[in-house]
Amino acid sequence: MCGILALIKASASEISVTYELHEALYFLQHRGQDACGIAVCAPGGKIHQCKGGGLASKVFNDGSRVADLPSAYMGIGHLRYPTAGTSASSEAQPFYVNSPYGICFAHNGNLINAPALRHFLDFEAHRHINTESDSELMLNIFANELNETGKARVNDKDIVEALQRMYKRCVGAWACTAMLAGFGLTGFRDSFGIRPLIMGSRPSGTGDGMDYMMASESVALKQLDFDHFVDILPGQAVIIRKGASPVFYQIQDRKRYAPDIFEFCYFARPDSVIDGISVNHSRENMGTKLADKIRRTLTSEEVKSIDVIIPIPETSNTSAPSVAARLKRPYTQGFVKNRQYVFRTFIMPSQAARKKGVKRKLSAMDEKFTGKNVLLIDDSIVRGTTSREIVSMVKECGARRVYFASCAPPITHPHIYGIDLASPHELIAHDHGQNRAIDEIAKHIGADRVIFQDLEDLKAACAEAVVSRCSTQEERDFEVGVFCGRYVTPVEEGYFQHLEEVRGETRKLKVLEKAREAVANGSAELDEIEITAEDVEVTRSGQAVPAATDAKKDLVDAQMNGDAKRRKYSREEMLLPKDQMDISLHNYGDFPAR
Repeated sequence: MCGILALIKASASEISVTYELHEALYFLQHRGQDACGIAVCAPGGKIHQCKGGGLASKVFNDGSRVADLPSAYMGIGHLRYPTAGTSASSEAQPFYVNSPYGICFAHNGNLINAPALRHFLDFEAHRHINTESDSELMLNIFANELNETGKARVNDKDIVEALQRMYKRCVGAWACTAMLAGFGLTGFRDSFGIRPLIMGSRPSGTGDGMDYMMASESVALKQLDFDHFVDILPGQAVIIRKGASPVFYQIQDRKRYAPDIFEFCYFARPDSVIDGISVNHSRENMGTKLADKIRRTLTSEEVKSIDVIIPIPETSNTSAPSVAARLKRPYTQGFVKNRQYVFRTFIMPSQAARKKGVKRKLSAMDEKFTGKNVLLIDDSIVRGTTSREIVSMVKECGARRVYFASCAPPITHPHIYGIDLASPHELIAHDHGQNRAIDEIAKHIGADRVIFQDLEDLKAACAEAVVSRCSTQEERDFEVGVFCGRYVTPVEEGYFQHLEEVRGETRKLKVLEKAREAVANGSAELDEIEITAEDVEVTRSGQAVPAATDAKKDLVDAQMNGDAKRRKYSREEMLLPKDQMDISLHNYGDFPAR
């Protein structure tokens, strides 16, 4: 799950788009903290970029790097949330290819036929792929199809036909923005509408024409004074050239209108509107429907015994008041969240790190819990690690009984469209039945009772939150595969095994990178020193174990011409900075700030 942006101004004489794209990154920072970047097209068609690993404030040195980028009338931005590959700066987006025409690309989603695409690009298209990112695969598929025109310059028709051919090759979920040097912008969505993309407009600062912007969430548009929001619909693309109005094209017939429901129950900001649905209103509805489920699950005496209803920040802050109002029980805030940006715990590389992350993220106020029967409201339960630590904190504060209610149903299957929740065996509700399993989950996290939202109620909560000014009143279905295993796209046999292998390698790489970074900074713990010295190995689950006695652990080097080349890294190599120079383009983010 990433954040994407694109902005084109009617006049090149206005203030550069760089400043507004940089500002917009902060409004979408919750969508990706691993890396970010901006690419802009300056007069003369030259593309410049600044990107790197970390939060926007780090990559842009609290804004000082923005001035390094030249004045430009159009550009795109990206915030990366990793689902595959490493967290190295080499995988920061936007990606760029110089042939054909100079294309920059920002992608949100996940391709579930990535191995087949990689094979095609290697053996048929003969295009080199420099990272493990499926976003780079998609860019090169698009570039290869666009190259089929054989023209020196392209038009809308050429782009549409290239997209049509790309859609036939790619399977999965995507919302993308792309910039063609000197030509304009395009944005497009998969034919199921799984990942969001919204466009807004405003009068140009010079009064001559309109500016247009695209973003993953409406909040980024609204904060920059854009309005007249229009959702890019499933299978649809929009092309915007400088000084011209947007033109919409249906690239592929719509298969369903199925936005990912996890956007509404967890990922998106509450002040956003996505696919015409108010995130805030949907979460209020979730609270009301969850309260009804609580009434059906607990006895009337148990409901009356609840002394206070407390949300687990921040997503459930909207739902919990609705639960309290419906149950007519007191509501209060009982946790203080660390406002310094803390990584979401379910994407941390190891169980131990996730446990530490919970206490770094939340602090409980003893007086809110002491001697009380408490009903905690959370957006979801994934592995149960966070929930267990929170329940433990609440009991340490002196709570008598702890009820735990989730605004989402049990998560029983992996997410395959861009959110790396967990492996199936790590999901606390995986392969569990109903009543017996819920009791086991309650025991596992230490709660007296656990209540989950029903799936149909969750879908209804979102469907009933369509805003009146919505650009389309079409009926929406939702992607809910994580709750039931029924995904909206076809899933090839063997994909889940491939997904497990990718996740395993990703965990290993994250642990190795973290260890290298800690040693380089002088803050390494013993196990991190042993990892860099190759005295221990890292398993696919991210655990450090004693190294094999017969051979040290090999790391996979870059794929060359389809063959995996393996070699062992020396300790000195392990201590080298992980950042890599992007060889394709001058990147201001690779150099120290002035």
